[in-house]
Amino acid sequence: MSIEVKGLTKIYGEQKAVNDISFAVGKGEIVGFLGPNGAGKSTTMKIITGYLSADAGQATVCGIDVKERPLDAKAKIGYLPEANPLYFDMYVREYLDFIAELHKVADKKQQVEKVIETVGLTPESKKKIGQLSKGYKQRVGLAAALIHDPEVLVLDEPTTGLDPNQILEIRELIKKLGNQKTVIFSSHILQEVEAICDRVVIINRGQLVADDDLSVLRNRSNNTAKLKVVFKEPLEAAWLERLSAVTSVNRISPNEWELVCSDVQDANKQLMQLALQEKLNIVSLQSGEQSLEEVFRSLTSSSTKQ
Repeated sequence: MSIEVKGLTKIYGEQKAVNDISFAVGKGEIVGFLGPNGAGKSTTMKIITGYLSADAGQATVCGIDVKERPLDAKAKIGYLPEANPLYFDMYVREYLDFIAELHKVADKKQQVEKVIETVGLTPESKKKIGQLSKGYKQRVGLAAALIHDPEVLVLDEPTTGLDPNQILEIRELIKKLGNQKTVIFSSHILQEVEAICDRVVIINRGQLVADDDLSVLRNRSNNTAKLKVVFKEPLEAAWLERLSAVTSVNRISPNEWELVCSDVQDANKQLMQLALQEKLNIVSLQSGEQSLEEVFRSLTSSSTKQ
């Protein structure tokens, strides 16, 4: 595993910022790391990257214990923190050359040019960092994270403060980087996570509440799923409410309904039986996965908190 976290715990005073969480990220995966503000995302990322020490548990990167061999572990990691630390008075190439020197990169000049091209900095590469837009500053931060060609990328809110076009550009860049590297990143933009990731890890109040593929999470959250059904004829809600696999009914139009179901397959069968018994014509029947936003809300709402 490229990243492995076991029983990780971090306590500030009487508050457990991270409470005994465990998960792993395999080579070549792009994993979204989600949670409300204060859930412990940044703390976990700082422990994985060696910027904070855990009070209990273990974090390993490419098989290296971060606490026991911090320099060896950091050599495997490219880290972009939420507050992107840059020297605004330095020129782009000057700054990247400086970071390459810290990492003891063998061919600095060649690697600097390579990361500038990779992250799309070429048009702005002759400017001082302080003269760049927010989007290009983020690109500089990504370039610095990539300069030593790490196996693992840890990106904390990489698109914070960017405009929609910049978000799309950074999103495409992360997807491209995921072809060669393991990526774990946090974001409050759930559509972004859906567009990039196949898997998400969700924490709430320091505890792990979900770790699964997006498709699985959409269908299992609260053990419910949705069906959209259109009849040729209008009908009463009571007919659909009587179906045992249907937990709630929402009329979209006189002939169109959205059904929340405990079991989609059973609901499908019961709808077909209803149509036969009552001589109804089903025009369309579609299963609808919950959105990531709905899944997130159900797993991190006040009702789930301890």
